[in-house]
Amino acid sequence: MTTRSDNPNHRDIPRTHTIRPMDAPPMNAGSTSAQLKGDINSGRTGDKNEVFDPGLSPLGTDDEAGGVSPSADQVDLARRQETVDRWQNANDRDSYAHQHSRKALYAYVGFIALVLVVFAGAFSMF
Repeated sequence: MTTRSDNPNHRDIPRTHTIRPMDAPPMNAGSTSAQLKGDINSGRTGDKNEVFDPGLSPLGTDDEAGGVSPSADQVDLARRQETVDRWQNANDRDSYAHQHSRKALYAYVGFIALVLVVFAGAFSMF
């Protein structure tokens, strides 16, 4: 029997590109926990940047192990609350995770420039 360390091609495990943005799964009735995890990984829910996030146990594994898997209706409701309802009344969705806005970077650079101007003015008085 060959193991991963014996096999230089590693063809038994597919490559996963964790730095490429993920597409969100389609919103349809009869959703699964994997689709909810796909919503989170794609950035649709606003929880994180839109890249694959490998996990030791996929979302919903504990429920299945306990014998109480979520129904498709429960997952549909969770997907709706995490996406549509969550952002319906939101003030501003622009952040690095959404639309790749650099507002925080510009504010930080502006603050540093202001501090430098204040220090330069304070030292020029002496």
